[in-house]
Amino acid sequence: MGRGRAKAKQTKVARELKYSSHATDFDALQRELSGGKSDDGHDNGDRLDDSSDDEYDDYRR
Repeated sequence: MGRGRAKAKQTKVARELKYSSHATDFDALQRELSGGKSDDGHDNGDRLDDSSDDEYDDYRR
């Protein structure tokens, strides 16, 4: 019991998302999907720093 109010809110949010038109920044989407650099010069990739002098390098060999 008590799910009616939560379900009504979810339905309202879903309708707003479905029927409202939002401005889409296609250039930002393209940069994000291509993994390129953003306007502020930062790399958008989630890659870790792959340094060759890893402290665990001896254990992997």
